[in-house]
Amino acid sequence: MKRNQLLELLNNYFPLDQEECIAKKRMLAFIKQYPDCFERSLEVGHITASAWVLNKDESKVLLMHHAKLQLWVQLGGHCDGDSDVLAVALKEAQEESGISNIVPVSSEIFDIDIHLIAQTKKEKAHYHYDVRFLVRVDSDQDFIKNDESLELCWFDKDRDKFPTQSRSVVRMFEKWIERLDK
Repeated sequence: MKRNQLLELLNNYFPLDQEECIAKKRMLAFIKQYPDCFERSLEVGHITASAWVLNKDESKVLLMHHAKLQLWVQLGGHCDGDSDVLAVALKEAQEESGISNIVPVSSEIFDIDIHLIAQTKKEKAHYHYDVRFLVRVDSDQDFIKNDESLELCWFDKDRDKFPTQSRSVVRMFEKWIERLDK
């Protein structure tokens, strides 16, 4: 079954905080309830995959100022039927950055989040059940901005210069900093 790989990844994932614990329970229930959970056509919500993209020495993270959402976020997107969420996260990171040499730091989940996407003229309000992975650029290739972003930028571990207060993104920042400090 297509969902078993993700269910196993989630069952082996240890959330950082209460918010992630709740997200894990909701995500597991969602995946079990909806066989088509990877399809964008599932109107109540769908699985998405994201990448926390680090530079080669892992001292900086690449974020995008998302054109549609008007927020600084990690790179990622819809699974569109693909149940291999790590492969989707890598593909989306490559497409949104123009960087071809991106590799997983780990095949384990780095973070999870469930967030509501507001209604637009084209679609109803729905949830993104986002599975996030820690990845790294494997070369010094420059990024190329695409039409999904207003801007792409590398950020270092200076919290005062980090461009967002969104708990969803800040939690990943904190996990990354903790990893750097080890």
